[in-house]
Amino acid sequence: MKDLDCIAFLQWALPQLGLDWRGFRKVRRQVCRRISVRIRALGLGDTAAYRERLESDRAEWPTLAGLCTIPISRFYRDREVFDCLGATVLPALAEAARKRGAERLECWSAGCASGEEPYTLALQWRMALAAGFPELDLRVLGTDVDGALIERARAACYRSSSLEALPAPWRDPAFEPRGKLFCLRQDFRGGVELERQDLLGELPQRQFDLILCRNVAFTYFSGDRARAALERLASRLRLGGALVVGLHERLPASSDGFDPWPGCRAVFRLRKRL
Repeated sequence: MKDLDCIAFLQWALPQLGLDWRGFRKVRRQVCRRISVRIRALGLGDTAAYRERLESDRAEWPTLAGLCTIPISRFYRDREVFDCLGATVLPALAEAARKRGAERLECWSAGCASGEEPYTLALQWRMALAAGFPELDLRVLGTDVDGALIERARAACYRSSSLEALPAPWRDPAFEPRGKLFCLRQDFRGGVELERQDLLGELPQRQFDLILCRNVAFTYFSGDRARAALERLASRLRLGGALVVGLHERLPASSDGFDPWPGCRAVFRLRKRL
């Protein structure tokens, strides 16, 4: 598939999926390769024929939506974010939870892909913070729309490249080698729940102290869809709680209820309901 043909196709199709073409420019070659495989599997000749198929068969659109999802996930991704969470954000949230008599610090990793992000939070708490808050447990919910990724997260076995950014002293205690993979030991999986869930579908039925929604809604969703996602995330975030987005993402215009967390890029505190 020629690059220009694929670009034209994506600029036509993505808005109909509620996705923003601008978020796909850097990953378009991966998406285009996936679409090319699908076109061949359907016995079609080119993107024009695939467009005709989509116009006549609405059942094909969910398949296309899945092809446009490019998960990029690894442990301790964006070191400065997790460094700031560990040094500033999580201790502040834990202190607030202790003052209100809570037994748990509730976290949600929305768009968790194959589980590296929720497990990183659990590891960070266990290795660096739990001793300072012995009366508190950490509970992390990881959700993703892709059921296959959730199954990979439940298996919790990863290539060594996924662990490269993780602080070195955490690796050996937390992981055991199995062939070419490194599997998270069962002791370090406690408190992490994993569920298949669409961010714009049914929401978790509890409030969270910390929500991470990085490099998903505010990169790939169109304007209206991104605003809807923000409102839904805010509805599940406790006042004073923290929302973490991607380092290169901006919150939609309807985000005046959030303030930047002092000293932490990509972290915002919920000041008032949207």
